[in-house]
Amino acid sequence: MPTELNRYMKRLVIALGLVLLSASLGSCGSDKTKVPTASAAGYGPVKTMNNTAYRTPEVHGPVPRNPDLELSADFTKGAGISFSRVAVADKFIAMTFDDGPNPQNTPRLLDMLRARNIKATFYVVGRNVELYPQIVRRTVAEGHEIGNHSFTHRLFSKLSDSEIRDELSRTRDAIGRAAGVQPRTLRPPYGGMLQRQREWVYAEFGYPTILWSVDPLDWRRPGANAVCARILSGTTAGSIVLAHDLHGQSVDAMPATLDGLLRRGFKFVTVSQLLAMKAGTATAQATVAVPAP
Repeated sequence: MPTELNRYMKRLVIALGLVLLSASLGSCGSDKTKVPTASAAGYGPVKTMNNTAYRTPEVHGPVPRNPDLELSADFTKGAGISFSRVAVADKFIAMTFDDGPNPQNTPRLLDMLRARNIKATFYVVGRNVELYPQIVRRTVAEGHEIGNHSFTHRLFSKLSDSEIRDELSRTRDAIGRAAGVQPRTLRPPYGGMLQRQREWVYAEFGYPTILWSVDPLDWRRPGANAVCARILSGTTAGSIVLAHDLHGQSVDAMPATLDGLLRRGFKFVTVSQLLAMKAGTATAQATVAVPAP
């Protein structure tokens, strides 16, 4: 009798266990629909801040190099008044940097350019030239071109002729004192300049107005990867490429950008060299530029 009772009790325990297991499994399935949403629970999606301290790692090992180029920079005969690109027979481009010199970013950029044998054009702001003349001297000593980008970076289309004359003269003189050279071209701040103003500036100073055909909108600080991708996708033979050495992200983007352009067969020249290649067929364009600081 005790043996039968023991067997009965074992069967009862097993049956109860199966019932409890089934109930627990059913409750797991139903509980999934009862989990509160993030908003109902009082918390939202995780937000992360931009890492403003990030710098593109230095390139170790060999990098592609721009070929040695012996090219004329004399565009004085039949150049034109305004340019955003130049019609050329080969894959020549001009890389330009605005708003410097900047004590943190411009020296880094100069190192990158020197490692790749690239000569660029720097459109400098006069008040920055007065603050950092030694950087302008180094820029010129390493073979780069200096252009006039005004003294205080104001919108020319809103200024009088006398105010523009003062902006250009003060910047020209600051460049001369710093590095012993004179700018040969102008880039108006924000690209904003009336055609009438371009004509009288060309007549008085001899400056063609230089805009651009590739704008990565780097002044919006979209990140180094975006700057690089936009320049690589937009650049064609004869392009004048805009960037800003004022912004760290833009300089961070340059190693990959410059290497990518070199590997695609582009050859870097200064703006004056680009204008001189086929001055008679250079395309003068009065494009509407997106404002850039």
